[in-house]
Amino acid sequence: MHELKRTPFHPRTSRLCLPQNWRRWAGYLVVGSYDLSLDREYWAIRDAAALIDVTPLKKYLIEGPDAARLLHRMTPRDVLAMKVGQVAYTGWCDDEGKLIDDGTISRLAEDRFRLTSAEPALRWLAMNAVGLDVAIREVTDRVAALSLQGPKSRAILDRCCAKNVDKLKYFRLMDNRIANAPVTISRTGYTGDLGYEIWMDFEHALAVWDELIDAGGDYGLVPCGILAMDMARVEAGLFMIEVDYTATTHAWIPAQKSTPFEMGLGWSVALDKPGYFVGRRALEREQREGSAWRLVGLEIDWDGLERLYASVGLPPQIPGMAIRASLPVRRAGRQVGYASTSTWSPLLKKYIALAHVQRPWHEAGSRLTMEVTVEHQRRHAPATVVALPFYEPEWKKK
Repeated sequence: MHELKRTPFHPRTSRLCLPQNWRRWAGYLVVGSYDLSLDREYWAIRDAAALIDVTPLKKYLIEGPDAARLLHRMTPRDVLAMKVGQVAYTGWCDDEGKLIDDGTISRLAEDRFRLTSAEPALRWLAMNAVGLDVAIREVTDRVAALSLQGPKSRAILDRCCAKNVDKLKYFRLMDNRIANAPVTISRTGYTGDLGYEIWMDFEHALAVWDELIDAGGDYGLVPCGILAMDMARVEAGLFMIEVDYTATTHAWIPAQKSTPFEMGLGWSVALDKPGYFVGRRALEREQREGSAWRLVGLEIDWDGLERLYASVGLPPQIPGMAIRASLPVRRAGRQVGYASTSTWSPLLKKYIALAHVQRPWHEAGSRLTMEVTVEHQRRHAPATVVALPFYEPEWKKK
């Protein structure tokens, strides 16, 4: 049995994790929550700033004359058109147009890129690099990463960075220094709020953490675990691999696979880009014929939920964290989909879910029901399909 690795921030996070609430993430041990409840960490994301250790993300450096061609071939994004300093979110597919994984591509230089992924991607990168002049290196265990999220995140970085970040645009990156350590800062994140991700060598991790914590003291900066981030990412309509979709490499049957169009990533599929890319023909066919499924938002009707619980003499029982469980979604008694993640939204004061729904019921405004368990009995709460995201503040991209 392999021992879980610790991120370079562990000497700090382990002392702050009061409930010893730990989670596994890609072979690493990370904090689930620092407090017994998620309230303080969640509201830091939405009202102030939260500091999240995201080091376990898989990270690959792709370098060489054909680096852009490799990523252009492997993903549906137009990588050849990316500018130095630009970041692009993307999924990548097999030949049938089914998602293998998703992550970000950062163009660090004309011939150097960083790819992040949730699952190991070295073999897939190497398979697609045949015949290309390119070098691929995994740097997961060399590059540490922190996510600084929330409306006060920019002010905190301006306080402790060598160079001002005010002009850093959405999905762009810059080289900078924190605590005199070289870092790369990208305006990206997984919460749907104003936010940044900070990339550094392992050896500089603790110095950068300490400087950020010190700079953020006057702004309400709070270390945040992945459970509060989970609630925020659902509000932002952001999905998670092996929770909201199954990687084709892990799927047992075709029905478990999803395409970018089904996951709401049609905007990232550049069918007008030049040349071949993996899955192109299948995705062109799906664009012509339409998708049978779509990931949508569900808002559960509170009055209807209240009535279900009132029938057994109880107030509504809502989980205090995001629930990663499949819950059947029905229309007129027939199952037409399933919710993959559901959560109470403290900000919106709504019970919400990410759900896969069949055509034609995935259109906004469709009235459906979602299964809930009331005093050990399966009931069906009324729900409405809504467009994603549930929440997107105006300052996110400004």
